[in-house]
Amino acid sequence: MQNSKKSNPMHSRRAFLQQGSLASLGLLLAGKSAFASSNFFAATPNSLINGVQVGAITYSFRSMPGSASQLLQYCIDSNISAIELMGDAIEEYAGAPTNPVPWVPGVKIEWTDELRAKVKAYQVDLAKWRETVSMDKFIEIRKMYNKAGVSIYAFKPNALNPNNTDGEIEFALKAAKALGAKSVTVELPTDLKHSKRLGDLGQKHGIYIGYHAHTQATDTAWDAALAQSPFNSMNLDCGHYIAAGGVNTKETLIALIQAKHDRITSMHIKDRLNKTNGGNNMPWGQGNTPLKEILSLLKEKKYGIPATIELEYDIPAGSDAVKETRKCMEYAKAILTS
Repeated sequence: MQNSKKSNPMHSRRAFLQQGSLASLGLLLAGKSAFASSNFFAATPNSLINGVQVGAITYSFRSMPGSASQLLQYCIDSNISAIELMGDAIEEYAGAPTNPVPWVPGVKIEWTDELRAKVKAYQVDLAKWRETVSMDKFIEIRKMYNKAGVSIYAFKPNALNPNNTDGEIEFALKAAKALGAKSVTVELPTDLKHSKRLGDLGQKHGIYIGYHAHTQATDTAWDAALAQSPFNSMNLDCGHYIAAGGVNTKETLIALIQAKHDRITSMHIKDRLNKTNGGNNMPWGQGNTPLKEILSLLKEKKYGIPATIELEYDIPAGSDAVKETRKCMEYAKAILTS
């Protein structure tokens, strides 16, 4: 993911919910009743391929309307049976306060004193909500997704930042557990006090903290955080690692996975060009990320690390995020079944 996706309380990814059509609104309003029918989702996805769990982060579907039910349908249509779930739509489903400044791609916010005051009040209300909300709705989401054949192995909420209260962080960890996730994911902190704080709270709740890095990734970037707590772990983005270039090569990436496999709770898979070639996100097979080597390693060594599709290349005309995510899944399947 690019830096623009980093958590920002004033740039909520509830933009998913701002883009709905009348049809998607109908799904949202249907709520639990839509899920009550066992025939609501006709197909059962399966992206566990020769022992390797290929998954996707729901950020991949950011260009489409994104209620809890819609995200689930996208997974099914992509034949994805396990996911890293972004938090905004799920908090919305659970009744969180509405952000007065929802993030909409390409829309510049005109800040006024009144708007800043509204955002500040929203942040206070959201923290109070998180610190007191029941986990019932999160358990409900897990059951809905599991019934449709989709499990949740990681949860990425906007509640794990230095400015979040301990109560908000503990909310995120309790929600992850209720969703059935093994880990939460968050950007790798620059402040070791914060990674220590997160690791300690992760250990308290039995949930791993998977740290994600962009092109600052190096073979040693995670070492300090990993040393702080057995519950600090890596959410290794293989594409960003390759795009950093320099000493980061396909050989060092494979060596890093081998060396740190027991501390990697999930990884992001995308195809990026290396720094010398411009670093762009590319359709799978057109970049420099060693996709075949990575997936073959996971298959051979049986590491049990979910390989998370993160769709970041430009969607071609006539296609959409679901179709492209499915293409990525099929690409991975071809490698894992060869």
